[in-house]
Amino acid sequence: MITVLTILHIFLSFFMIAVVLLQQGKGASIGAAFGGSSQTLFGARGATTFLAKMTVAFAALFMVTSLSLAYMASKRGVSSVVLDEARGGGPASVTAPVEKKEGAAPGPAPETPSAPAK
Repeated sequence: MITVLTILHIFLSFFMIAVVLLQQGKGASIGAAFGGSSQTLFGARGATTFLAKMTVAFAALFMVTSLSLAYMASKRGVSSVVLDEARGGGPASVTAPVEKKEGAAPGPAPETPSAPAK
């Protein structure tokens, strides 16, 4: 489920970027403040375009998928190498198989004598 939601989230982000980039700029209305045409300086907003509605829809869906992914991640079991090592587990607790020599007696390995002190 998380994989499907993550893929949907990525596609929504690409669609939202595309819709925002396709919209016409609103920079013409600011030019009216400096002596340009004063058609829509502080007037009515006008009709909302189809692309603006699509932007709102994609933004809402993006927000829903973001919150859903965050919720699912919080309910997921925590597994981290860093946390395992901090608890004393991890790589240090993994034991390697001991090689046995032919004819060796079972049991602990014999102690090697230390070098005499000088």
